[in-house]
Amino acid sequence: MAPELQDFLYPRRRYNGSFSLENLAFDANLQEFAQKVNYICNLENGGKMTPDQAYEEIKTLWKELKRSKKQLKLSSADDSEQ
Repeated sequence: MAPELQDFLYPRRRYNGSFSLENLAFDANLQEFAQKVNYICNLENGGKMTPDQAYEEIKTLWKELKRSKKQLKLSSADDSEQ
């Protein structure tokens, strides 16, 4: 894939938080999650996917993101509430 097309389809932003390899990896996972949710929303809005299908896909992606956070041993005050 051409670099221009790659940048257009999968935009990445610079990480500005406190640096650690874990934070950097989670930031990449979070950006990928956001990109995939955007695609799913567009498919649902375009009639290519039902709202229930979109919900289930996003729910699965959310679980994967939570799993990656846990594997990277990142924690926050919100963890005990969920």
